Amino acid sequence: MTIRVFALLGLAPMLMAAGLEEKQTIQKTLPEARKLEVDTVWGPIRVTGYDGHEVRVKAVETVRADSQEDLELARKEVKLEIGQQGDTDRIYVDGPFRCHCDDGRWSGQRSRRHYVVHYDFELQVPRQMAVSLSTVNEGGISMSGVNGDFEIHNVNGTVDLSGLAGSGTVRTVNGHVKAEFTRNPKGQTAFKTINGPIELYFRPGLSADLRLKTFNGKIYSDFEMTALPARPVVSERREGKSIFRADRYSGGRIGGGGPEIEVDGFNSEIRILESK
Repeated sequence: MTIRVFALLGLAPMLMAAGLEEKQTIQKTLPEARKLEVDTVWGPIRVTGYDGHEVRVKAVETVRADSQEDLELARKEVKLEIGQQGDTDRIYVDGPFRCHCDDGRWSGQRSRRHYVVHYDFELQVPRQMAVSLSTVNEGGISMSGVNGDFEIHNVNGTVDLSGLAGSGTVRTVNGHVKAEFTRNPKGQTAFKTINGPIELYFRPGLSADLRLKTFNGKIYSDFEMTALPARPVVSERREGKSIFRADRYSGGRIGGGGPEIEVDGFNSEIRILESK
């Protein structure tokens, strides 16, 4: 199974200080399926693994609007859809910001509506599920006790993961990344952030090949590491011109080597730590 949570960029309408607010709590249980997709717009995501076979969903919906007219428009235009399509459990926030393209991305136009519909998601999932989570505004992402593979995306928020036993990708902007493994990853894994530290905890006996890059930060490691040779320059032809791409990562081998772990920070301090 896969859990996917997507969110949209650049949708930050300004609200008046004297606006209105309305809340409701939505709860639903989804049957086990091959995949779960959750596509949200505003708000945090918290996921916990448990010893069950259903996906338990709790969403606190908060509508903020400038006026009663805007509040009613938000109720009409923004819908939270929860259901099953084929082998996929799907949670989807629809609204005028959608382009209704195949990938469900946002329309590219900044919303001029005077409301925000914010969802605070809490999910309980079977421990072995693969998980993909993404959000943008007013929300961090946290996950604990999930052993499956993961794909995490955030903007303007933190990522805090614990009890990991899978492999995957984590990306965020303007937020720190913290990940603690209870079992070292067996497949290719990557962590990337801009303007936030990266703190990774691995189990003793880690064997992996690391690719590390930071533009304005330092790199620390609790593990002994031997340097790996730089990858060769890659060239390609585009519009009649030759383009050369150099590998800007530093390579380091821990133990006898193994799956590749890529860690990319821009204004970020990177710490590779051994959990006790």
